[in-house]
Amino acid sequence: MTAQSLPEGFAPHFRKSGFTDPWEPLYSRSLEDRVQIGLFLAEAHCNSRGFAHGGLITALADNAMGLSCIQKMQSEGREPKGLVTISLSTDFLGTGRIGQWLVVDTDHVKSGKSIAFARAMILADGAAIAQASATFKVPE
Repeated sequence: MTAQSLPEGFAPHFRKSGFTDPWEPLYSRSLEDRVQIGLFLAEAHCNSRGFAHGGLITALADNAMGLSCIQKMQSEGREPKGLVTISLSTDFLGTGRIGQWLVVDTDHVKSGKSIAFARAMILADGAAIAQASATFKVPE
């Protein structure tokens, strides 16, 4: 996969942040029940061994899972003002390398009135390299 061949439906990520600016370009795809975030791994995303940095993976998973919770709540007719991460866990299963397409795909969301839960898989060129889960506070 090359930068010229984004997966169908991906476009420049709609949520900009000073924290993620150094990782641009970031891409996202909004689906009815979730938001996926992806990027082509480059040197700026990797540790000294050329593997996707765990901090990058964790931060993108936090972002994608939070946005997916909001997406799910909106599909249920709710309009949350944003979410606050209560807890976040990432398990690393493999490595992503420079040039690979990395995507965070939230595969489960459960939202309550004041708490939301999400789980995601992180893939590099389709192979699972991490899994993450998070709990979010839904502000009143």
